[in-house]
Amino acid sequence: MNSPQQLAEVLTSLRIGNQSYLLSFYEQNRDLFARWARRQHQLTPVAAHELLRTVLVKFYDQVADGRLTKLPPDVRAYVYGLADEQIRSAHTTEILPKDEAGRRQRLLRLFRQLGLDCQKMLMYFYFRGYNFEKVAGKMGFANANVARLQKAACLRKLYELRMRTEDAGR
Repeated sequence: MNSPQQLAEVLTSLRIGNQSYLLSFYEQNRDLFARWARRQHQLTPVAAHELLRTVLVKFYDQVADGRLTKLPPDVRAYVYGLADEQIRSAHTTEILPKDEAGRRQRLLRLFRQLGLDCQKMLMYFYFRGYNFEKVAGKMGFANANVARLQKAACLRKLYELRMRTEDAGR
């Protein structure tokens, strides 16, 4: 499954909601993934299968909402990377001081209250490290200055949400 045409066909079918590729991927890789998860993260087969299902849903969401615009040449390696990232982020949250973990959770709740465009904008800029030109292209803006202004507006909205929730909490 490495020809560019096959990858493009899979991506197209996922975008229109056809999940047969993911189902067959799960069936074909479930046992191998469980062995990997046991060796790398000491997971039981049941926990590994649940993790694989969760990661495949995350993968599908990335394709469906446009975050993943090109299917990786090695889908299995990509899925394993998502699983590894998910496990590591779960452990990171566990070792954060309680106040910091709480602050991050509050900020994440506020972030989810932003519109989808603001969420995408901030994700592209802060988490993917895209420059304003690339953000403008991804978001369909006329140029980098428009992207810069939109990012500032999104941050202002996030700040205002934060201020409102803090005022309501007093």
